[in-house]
Amino acid sequence: MRFSDKLFLTTTALLTAIFMGFGIWMLSSNFTQLLNKEIERGNSESRMFVFLFEMGYRSTEEFGEDYAVSRTLDSITHSVERDGSRLFVLKDDGSYYTGEEYVAGWGFDQEVAGLVSSLKDAGNTYGYCVRKFEDAYYMFMVSVTSAAEKPLYLGLCRELTPIYEDRQNLLRQYRTALLGLLAVGSIGIYGLSRYITRPIRSLDRVAKQIADGRMDLRSYNKSSDEIGELARSFNRMADRLVEQAEAKALEAKQKEDFTAAFAHELKTPLTSIIGYADMMNSMKISEEERAEATFYIYSQGKRLESLSHKLLELVSMDKNPLEQRLIQTKHLEENIRATVRPIWMQRNIRGKVDMDKGTIRGDMELLLSLLYNLLDNAAKAMDKGEQGFILLKGSSLPNGDYEIKVVDNGRGIPQEEISRITEAFYMVDKSRSRKEGGAGIGMALCYKIIKLHGGMLQIDSKLGEGTVMKVVFPAGTAKKERTNARKKKTKQG
Repeated sequence: MRFSDKLFLTTTALLTAIFMGFGIWMLSSNFTQLLNKEIERGNSESRMFVFLFEMGYRSTEEFGEDYAVSRTLDSITHSVERDGSRLFVLKDDGSYYTGEEYVAGWGFDQEVAGLVSSLKDAGNTYGYCVRKFEDAYYMFMVSVTSAAEKPLYLGLCRELTPIYEDRQNLLRQYRTALLGLLAVGSIGIYGLSRYITRPIRSLDRVAKQIADGRMDLRSYNKSSDEIGELARSFNRMADRLVEQAEAKALEAKQKEDFTAAFAHELKTPLTSIIGYADMMNSMKISEEERAEATFYIYSQGKRLESLSHKLLELVSMDKNPLEQRLIQTKHLEENIRATVRPIWMQRNIRGKVDMDKGTIRGDMELLLSLLYNLLDNAAKAMDKGEQGFILLKGSSLPNGDYEIKVVDNGRGIPQEEISRITEAFYMVDKSRSRKEGGAGIGMALCYKIIKLHGGMLQIDSKLGEGTVMKVVFPAGTAKKERTNARKKKTKQG
């Protein structure tokens, strides 16, 4: 069952129960008030009957009880019964002076006898009961008088049918009004339930479409109620799922690219090794050709060895604890300048290494490997026959961080490729990279080294103009180290 139908049924049932309960209480309260008024009126009439009877009886009692009773009843009957009441009088033994014909004829002699008996047992002077005869209702009231030698029981019978008929009429009117109200209210409640649950149905349609692959759809409910909060939470969940799906797809693509690239990197040297080995084994070749084949087998084996070392380094780098210490940037500058000068001269590259004085907390060998790889990539980005230029610049930033920039005027990197160059085996120009001995692991190593040192890498590049590799190392640990050293020196002083 739909939520809107449940809301409609439960609201309608609740309103029906409330209206019925209120109606029953209202009708019952109104009838009780009317009945109490009739009882009070009957009580007043009964007291008046007793008063008139005692007054008349005392004026004629010297002529005997039977005469006095008969005479008194003749004189007061018209006054007592003028409002439609019927009187009856019983002796103490239960016999009637008057009224037996209709009391017994209506079949109420047992009720009257019971009233008389209850007055005798309880010692009360007044009692009443309401009984139904055919389609009419009557109230019987009995009072005790001691005007005669023995108690006499003076009774009145009043018809209460009008108030019961009024109750039935009110009940019928209320039923009609209730049915009309429920009919109109049901239509309104149904429309309201559909209106209230419309955002939920809209959210359900969006969820089904997203499940069918429409990942770009979102809920546009902007209300501030709970359904609006649900819609916003649903949108955040959908965004998160899309991000995770894209991340998973990218991860799967990266794994696929890694496997394909790794297999290709293995295939080329293995093909050379197998081919030259087979040639040496199955063909008669000269010493010069044998030497050439041996050289190719050796060089390709070294290439596989270098590839395996880099892969092991890439996999195990973040598993081994990093031993960090403060490193002077000038020390890094001296090592780098001595290493890259011959390479730049061989490639006809104008280069400059200029690092301001400062300190970086980290591992010396890893930092040198990082800078060597960045400079090597910059050198490989130069086209032969053109005058290349590379700048390695290090400087301290105002916040205490240390920034190293590697700038070249090489081929540049396409914007869509920049985000992927730190993936293992990913190469922008695969044929050119392999010709220059690259395997696409250098930038992956650089990125991991930077992360291990808590740094950040930023790449800016334009095709045909060059590339800027910017690495920023945090100063927090180094500054703390220098502060502790100064405090220690102060204490010693």
